[in-house]
Amino acid sequence: MTAEALPAELRRAIVQLARTPRLLVACDYDGTLAPIVANPEDARPLPESVGALRSLAGLHETTAAVISGRALRDLATLSRLPSEVHLVGSHGSEFDVGFVHALDADARSLHRRLETELEDIVDGHEGVGLEVKPASIAVHVRRAESAVGERVLEAVRTGPSTWDGVQVTEGKAVIELAVVQTDKGNALDVLRHRASATAAVFVGDDVTDEKAFARLSGPDVGIKVGDGETLAEYHVEDSVDVATVLAFLLEERRAWLHGDQAVPIERLTMLANERSVALLTPDARLNWLCHPEPDSAAVFADLLGGPAAGHFSIKPEHGSLPLGQRYVPGTMIVETRWSRLLVTDYLDHELASHRTDLVRRISGSTNAVITFAPRPEFGQVPVRLLRERDGLRVVGTSDPMVLRSPGVDWQITSDGIQETATAVVRPREGAPILLELRCGTDDLSEATLGEPERRARAGAFWSDWAATLKLPRVESDLVLRSALTLKGLVHHDTGAIMAAATTSLPEELGGIRNWDYRYCWLRDAALTAQALVSVGSLGEAESFLGWVHGVLATLPGPERLHPLYTLQGTMLGAEAVIDTLPGYAGSRPVRVGNLANQQVQLDVFGPVVDLVVQLAAARGSLTDPDWRMVQAMAEAVARRWHEPDHGIWEERHAPRHHVYSKVMCWVTLDRAVRLAETYGRDVDPSWPVLRDTISNDVLKHGWSDEAQSFTTAYDGDDLDAASLHVGLSGLIDPTDDRFQATVTAIEAELRSGSTVYRYRRDDGLPGDEGGFHLCAAWMIEAYLLTGRRTEAEELFAQMVDAAGPTGLLPEEYDPIAERSLGNHPQAYSHLGLIRCAQLLASTSVAAVATV
Repeated sequence: MTAEALPAELRRAIVQLARTPRLLVACDYDGTLAPIVANPEDARPLPESVGALRSLAGLHETTAAVISGRALRDLATLSRLPSEVHLVGSHGSEFDVGFVHALDADARSLHRRLETELEDIVDGHEGVGLEVKPASIAVHVRRAESAVGERVLEAVRTGPSTWDGVQVTEGKAVIELAVVQTDKGNALDVLRHRASATAAVFVGDDVTDEKAFARLSGPDVGIKVGDGETLAEYHVEDSVDVATVLAFLLEERRAWLHGDQAVPIERLTMLANERSVALLTPDARLNWLCHPEPDSAAVFADLLGGPAAGHFSIKPEHGSLPLGQRYVPGTMIVETRWSRLLVTDYLDHELASHRTDLVRRISGSTNAVITFAPRPEFGQVPVRLLRERDGLRVVGTSDPMVLRSPGVDWQITSDGIQETATAVVRPREGAPILLELRCGTDDLSEATLGEPERRARAGAFWSDWAATLKLPRVESDLVLRSALTLKGLVHHDTGAIMAAATTSLPEELGGIRNWDYRYCWLRDAALTAQALVSVGSLGEAESFLGWVHGVLATLPGPERLHPLYTLQGTMLGAEAVIDTLPGYAGSRPVRVGNLANQQVQLDVFGPVVDLVVQLAAARGSLTDPDWRMVQAMAEAVARRWHEPDHGIWEERHAPRHHVYSKVMCWVTLDRAVRLAETYGRDVDPSWPVLRDTISNDVLKHGWSDEAQSFTTAYDGDDLDAASLHVGLSGLIDPTDDRFQATVTAIEAELRSGSTVYRYRRDDGLPGDEGGFHLCAAWMIEAYLLTGRRTEAEELFAQMVDAAGPTGLLPEEYDPIAERSLGNHPQAYSHLGLIRCAQLLASTSVAAVATV
């Protein structure tokens, strides 16, 4: 029997149940897992049910149990279920983890009296038997003639069943007398409590199972086997159906937990309009969009929770894989192409700040299937979809949302909680199908500007900007795509720059290293702005420094700066977990917020001051506000440089004296002195002295004779790729033997084939991670500074090969599994690629010039 044979309502309930964070699966035994047989000693469970229960029990956050009226010892002997499945016998009197109810002297005496009395009652009645259990005695009459059985049961009912302290449970051809107060409902409650289950399913066939059905509520599911009055909401016919139910639940639970359909991270393509970002899969499924801001809750979170978490899909009716996906050159407009179908996607421009508008254009000559499944607040808010003349209205959201789709005939279905709209459309020559998702408005009317004009406007925004850039001759197309990606991470309204477009894409598949990068880190944003200045675009740096001025205005001094802020420049709320989402490819937890905002990171001043240096050089002047900020940051370094901190990698343990942080404090003072000398500003006489003090401190305490390298921190010999900045920053000359040795040591310990790891030390978190593209970029620069051009070119080529088909890079790469990891697209990775291409191009030009 296949799952399709189950009632549709039951299938929907199972699909929903499978998505609960912590699931309890509990079943009766006789008549449920095992078919009813004449001789109870011959009752064996169906192998398919045993296999499904074992597999369910082996899944993350899933507990499986059998609650039976049989004595625990007999249940274990008959069922032969694996140890992963919990067994509860005697209607909940006996648990496999120990006898729950220790009988006192009165209960033991009552048990002995019951046994004596019941032996007298059943004596001489053929086919009647007693089952003596630790806390109860069951009278079975299934094998007796009906008249005999009824006489025995009536004698029990009118006799010992009436005794004080006796709890009576009647089932099919059995009556059980217990000397403790318990039933299957109590047993289910005990299991639920132990498993901290957020939902439970109970399957049973007997009247004794009604006690368990009575305990179900909310998202729980009760399934009655066979006919008869019941409190259960759903019915199946027999034990074969039970096996089908368990197998279907297993399939759905496993798919939800492990994200079997997870698209490789690097194959995701970003849409952007300088206010919003969204992600598309290679087959035109919108699987990530947050609103009203990129760091708000997701409306579509298929990326982290599968289809149930929301998606907006378009595909040919007769499915096939797309022929390809690409950006329209020089833009953030994406085209996905099949043989006779083209889907064009872009985020509209020139909208009010509260709006997020996605335009999807379907053209071609074949039928296309559209599925629209918005799931606001990471799928935690139930929505309804209302058909209107020109589209759909989404009801139940805190912010208005509509889908303009004139001429589309939508069919709306419900899984009992959420609604989904589907439609089949056929574009005609010169008459594409237009879908306009509008978040932040309830206006379904036609836009004042036609779609072709809006598409041209969106394309021109990017292509006009791209035409102003100065690109290196090395990998110029990929550098352009990286620059466009970095600009796409800029939040135009505030000047903030996101570290990445996503949250919780894992650093290890199935691991817990899943962080939220949708915020503005001072370090990451300053480096991003530097990269854009280096290709000739100054506006982003100007806006970001304006954002920094705004943040500083709220603080008593820059030494109080936090490492990161929301895009609006405010403090982050507490880091939280969305436990209703299984995570990308089963990587949990899904986090929102980031605890790093509470850390001390003393390196943040260096990149910001370095940005001021580069921006001033590019525009030929230093503004008074920027100079005052540099002065304040130099003073902050003077007050705090000697303190330990959490470092660039934000490790969640005790602060250390990180070499990289000390180097960035040195950079702050060095660049401040340089700015003063270049632009005629007064130099604080203490700055050069302190700059030398910090330099000497790093050279004395940061170098390890044992490791023959500059190390992570002053208190150990462990290595860190960030320590390469001792030479990259200019603190020591790249020809210095200590820098040459550091490059070799870090290469030996941290480089693995095509990537470079941050470090190899125990950082207090379980699991592993991939190598960082940014660290590979640092290594490439270090190779060039130490005269190792061949190694630099080889590693750069491998970095380029790791980019996805549309040129995007996430944070990390696993060289063993050969797959990408981490949030996507990542600013660090793209700014690193730009820097390396520029260095390789400039050193190549220099080499030619010397010939």
